[in-house]
Amino acid sequence: MDQTMLILLAVVAVAVIAGVLLLQRRRSQHLKSRFGPEYDHELEEKGSRSKAEAELAKREKRVSKLDIVPLEPAARQQFVERWTDVQAKFVDDPARAVAYADALLAEVMSARGYPVGDFDQRAGDISVDHPKVVEHYRAGHEVAVRHERGEAGTEDLRQAMIHYRSLFDELVGENERSPQPEAAH
Repeated sequence: MDQTMLILLAVVAVAVIAGVLLLQRRRSQHLKSRFGPEYDHELEEKGSRSKAEAELAKREKRVSKLDIVPLEPAARQQFVERWTDVQAKFVDDPARAVAYADALLAEVMSARGYPVGDFDQRAGDISVDHPKVVEHYRAGHEVAVRHERGEAGTEDLRQAMIHYRSLFDELVGENERSPQPEAAH
């Protein structure tokens, strides 16, 4: 090979590497923007940026295939009334109220179009469109699990209800909008 060909190959290689790095940077920026605090949570959970970003991209792709819809006004009102009942039950039976709140959240998610399989899958799916409140969902669930083991008291259960309320408000909120198409992100 002559020197001109080697220089040309080097320039092409540098351009390809720069292109790949630029695409990775754009992907990272998109995921950070879309997932906010959930990006940091996943980064800590996975221990590497590439693994965290792969997981978040996988979630994003999975949820984009779902038919997530806003609640109809009548359904929204019914869920709000049921939430009010759950909160009232807290005074007499905090543990049962937390269990009801968890079940009601699963119903709301289902009505919106989210699959309601295991908890980690639900939290992952919710994180795509509601990244700022998914941590509340995890915290509330963690308290419920601790309570089942006898490790959480009434104040912990009260905190779980507050955490669950954050997600509930987000999912049934009056200003709820359906997720935007991926091209808009």
